[in-house]
Amino acid sequence: MNLKQLQFAVALAEEGSFTRAAVRCHVVQSALSHQIARLEDELGTALFQRLPRGLRVTPAGEVLLRHARQVLGGVRQLQAEVAAATGEVRGTLAVGQISAQSRIDLVAALADYHQRHRQVEFQLRTDRSEVLLAQVQARQLDVALVGLPPGDALAGLQHQLIEEEVLVAMLPAGHRLAARRQLPLAALQDEALVDFPAGSGARRQTDDAFAAAGLAHTVRYEVNHMDLVERFIAHGLAIGIVPASLAAGFTSGVQVALRPAPRRRVHLVWQRQPTPAAQAFVSAVLRRVPAAPDP
Repeated sequence: MNLKQLQFAVALAEEGSFTRAAVRCHVVQSALSHQIARLEDELGTALFQRLPRGLRVTPAGEVLLRHARQVLGGVRQLQAEVAAATGEVRGTLAVGQISAQSRIDLVAALADYHQRHRQVEFQLRTDRSEVLLAQVQARQLDVALVGLPPGDALAGLQHQLIEEEVLVAMLPAGHRLAARRQLPLAALQDEALVDFPAGSGARRQTDDAFAAAGLAHTVRYEVNHMDLVERFIAHGLAIGIVPASLAAGFTSGVQVALRPAPRRRVHLVWQRQPTPAAQAFVSAVLRRVPAAPDP
């Protein structure tokens, strides 16, 4: 067993295709297939189930992948720390962010970071908070910006609370409630609402607020991106409950305060043992929020 075989196995699992995995690893498909077969022979079990369309990771493969990611992450950490010992920050940096932006502009932060550390290769991905948290814990991401309800814990990770803000109702222009300066949550109970999917961090923010008020929270339209929330409101189809800072940037709709007001917290999270590249990025981001509150 060698590191190259572990890299191939991880790529194959994530790409779901021998062809795409070979392209990602810059090898011919036959070489990648041969190394996966050798790895399976050595372990005495199939790691991937070949299907007519694609493949599926076997239970044994899941075990291998968990350890392979740890090993490969450890190797990257070793390489980065050896380089840092000579005063050089290099390696890779994987950053995640939620679609509902906060006052931290991660793209701008990455641009500044790139000017200082040109030997670091980075990638940015956008997803739901719970997905990003799992990826940081699995060492698939180094750093992530996530939004969570006030009661959520962040065990096993380093984190910094970046901001806390209220959520407001965004109503279609011309809605019968749009002239109100303030609304109780109960006023929205029978309205068509657009929100994120049940179980997501963004949805728990509103679910918890309705539950605390003793109200049912029925969502007619479930979407996975803030842009879609805005479009449903703009077309008069639904009311959204969104962070006040984002509501201010909507091009249509009417913002109305809520009582009691749901709240969201935006955290920067990173691994307990960050690479030098990740630690440098965390420091760069936190410098952008000098008044950030403590967790």
